[in-house]
Amino acid sequence: MPEEMPLDDLISSAAQDAGGWLGALPVALVATSNDGMIVRWNHGAQQLLGYAPPEVLGRHISDLLHPGADRSLGRSLWETAATGRGVMGTVTAWHRKGHPLELEIWACPVPDRRHGASAVLVFAADAHAARRIRGSSAVWDGLFARSPVGIGVLDTQLRFLQVNPALEAMNGLAESAHVGRRLAELLPEVNADQMEEAMRQVLDTGEPVLDRRRTGRTPADPDHDHVWSCSYVRVEDPGGRPIGVIASLLDITMQQRDHTEAEAGRRRLALLSEASSRIGASLDLERTAQELADLAVPHLASAVTVDVLDSLARGIEPGTGLAGGVALRRLGKAPLTGSAVTQALAPLGRTLIFPTTAPYTQALAARQPFLIAQLDDRAVAPAARHSPKPAQLLELGVHSFMMTPLVARDMVLGVATFYRTGHTGPFGSDDVTLAGELSARAAISIDNARLYHHEHETAVVLQRSMLPQHVTPPPGIEIAHRYLPASDVNEVGGDWYDVLPLSGGRAALLIGDVMGHGIAAAAVMGRLSATVRALGRLDMPPTALLHQLEATLADLSDPMLATFLYVVCDPATGHCSVTRAGHPPPAVVQPDGTVYLVKTPPGVPLGVGGISFTTTDIAVPPGSTLVLFTDGLIEARRRDIDERLTELTGLLAAPQQSLDHLCDSLIAHLVPASADDDIALLAARIGGPALQPPG
Repeated sequence: MPEEMPLDDLISSAAQDAGGWLGALPVALVATSNDGMIVRWNHGAQQLLGYAPPEVLGRHISDLLHPGADRSLGRSLWETAATGRGVMGTVTAWHRKGHPLELEIWACPVPDRRHGASAVLVFAADAHAARRIRGSSAVWDGLFARSPVGIGVLDTQLRFLQVNPALEAMNGLAESAHVGRRLAELLPEVNADQMEEAMRQVLDTGEPVLDRRRTGRTPADPDHDHVWSCSYVRVEDPGGRPIGVIASLLDITMQQRDHTEAEAGRRRLALLSEASSRIGASLDLERTAQELADLAVPHLASAVTVDVLDSLARGIEPGTGLAGGVALRRLGKAPLTGSAVTQALAPLGRTLIFPTTAPYTQALAARQPFLIAQLDDRAVAPAARHSPKPAQLLELGVHSFMMTPLVARDMVLGVATFYRTGHTGPFGSDDVTLAGELSARAAISIDNARLYHHEHETAVVLQRSMLPQHVTPPPGIEIAHRYLPASDVNEVGGDWYDVLPLSGGRAALLIGDVMGHGIAAAAVMGRLSATVRALGRLDMPPTALLHQLEATLADLSDPMLATFLYVVCDPATGHCSVTRAGHPPPAVVQPDGTVYLVKTPPGVPLGVGGISFTTTDIAVPPGSTLVLFTDGLIEARRRDIDERLTELTGLLAAPQQSLDHLCDSLIAHLVPASADDDIALLAARIGGPALQPPG
């Protein structure tokens, strides 16, 4: 039999084993003899009830009960404990300051060798505080055990002390695997260093950290990335010293994925909206291809190339088949600088030839996107038979690759190729869809450029064919003329000029501009030109001729307007008659350098109807030059028309020069870049010593 412990040791041991709430409350420890007399009274008892030890030692324990309370409960509890059974209960005691205090007590017999009998050891605590602590403990225990939120308790060295079942499930590790180890040791596949830094911040400052993201993979799901929202709170002892951290974790992978997908959807819509405004506005093949490449980097890919059929780039209508392979012209590439990948790719303007078996040709023939989500040696092997380029791109860090054909109106026009490098993820189905939509928009724009280019060429050919091919100046008049078509198909119009010989050695100088664009305007211009030639040879008065031109326009199914200037000159006398129908006035350059615009009623354009035209007569000295022009020569964006006319007269005031040089100088100075509108220009030098008809 082991030797019995002294009473003081038994009290200490019993206090340690008394359970749960006794360690969290100020507890009174009282010992009585077997007859109920108080023999021990600790400091906790004095704090709880206010009596110093000399005031209670030797008194019966029942003397401390409330005078008005039922004392039988207290006596029965003590008597039960004295007979050898431990009991718990609630009694009302009397505080030294004269107020009742409800106590929760636990009593048990303790053998006392020195007193020769069993003593009774009584623990007492404030009942209200005990219930509050028990309630808090129950809540914590329930939350910890059954909460779907992962909870971990860590010490000041950030070692796990305890984890709940939810955190075990999240990490795929039992609690025993956690205890005593740090997060960085347990889960190397997550951003543990950042999380531990956040916990150290909490320990140092006492300020909680909320919603810090933990990302990566755990043994619970080693094949997929997860995202957790983590919050950290410092745990302190009663003195306010940090003793650890409580971490709570919530798996928000699905919410994050939904948010990411929604954000990606918004970015796709924004990119498509930008594509609508940026791609194809110029109706130029090269610019449209480059716009697609520039737009896709970096929003969709790290590098992009855009290739169109070489025949299309050369202005030839593309064929319908790819049986003999394909020749592609590189017209778009991004980024143009600063990328090892794009430097390794063929430069802009290069024509690339692909045989029938090459992946490029097969992708175009199938008219379907071609994707290699994970580019590796095995994936590049088929293409390596045709070119070392795929292996070189793999070495440069390209890890994902896709191609989308450029197809419009059931016609293959080219292909766009997308590359990804670095830490960006591989191309997925959403990326293929987005690339297809961008390529489709670019393809429509490229095809529009093709059609417009074809129409532009047709309109220019028609326009030039209807202009006088060989203007034979009548005696006494020197002629020079120019026609410059607009650079943009939308501006190709119906400008024309002509010189008609009339009776009596006179000549008609005429210039006009059909208000419209494209083939239709050129065709109307042809009808007006033919009508003028027929009526002019009849020597019809100018005003009557203009009314006949109006009738010609009225016969059209789609009425159009045209400006017109008709000048009849007699080189022998210098007499000229000027008739205008809404057209800019002619300029006169006299031999002495004097320049002026003829002041004559402007009239209204042909086709308006109901207006009478008037003719203005002028006389010019021999050797004077008349300059007739369309508004394309003097109109300019953001420039006032009067300023441009002043600039024109200033150029005409230069020293005398040949008419060809004069025409070229006007165009070079007034239209230094590509023309926004057609330009027709006719210069006629009237009379002069060398041109006077014989006597």
